Amino acid sequence: MDLQNLSYAAIQVVHNFGAVAVVGSAACAFWPGLAWMRKPLAWAMLLGWAAQAASGGAFGGVSWLYYGRFPDIHGIAVAALLIKMACAAAGFMLAAAYLYRGAGWSERAQLATWRALATLAVTALTAAAFLRWFS
Repeated sequence: MDLQNLSYAAIQVVHNFGAVAVVGSAACAFWPGLAWMRKPLAWAMLLGWAAQAASGGAFGGVSWLYYGRFPDIHGIAVAALLIKMACAAAGFMLAAAYLYRGAGWSERAQLATWRALATLAVTALTAAAFLRWFS
């Protein structure tokens, strides 16, 4: 069995579930009648961003382990990676802030936060496609 490919595949599974968590939790937060679920959804969002960041780093780690260097990306792929990293950092911090203080925020502020989280999730997912195909 090729351990390198197995490593990449296992990391990709975590990365995919992280993507589902960030996009899915944001989508569910707007569902009529599910406002009471926003705190658990914020936990899913926070864990999803953590999974995205950890698995993204793990991709680079496997490349470093097997090749002694990080993947050779340039141009659009670098921009896409930086966008994904910025979205993950901002999404993690915003979800954490929501968990810490969000229950006391107005409905308008909560919805604005979830719109921002949804935008970050969709932007990261879109950047992932560019990273994949331009690297």
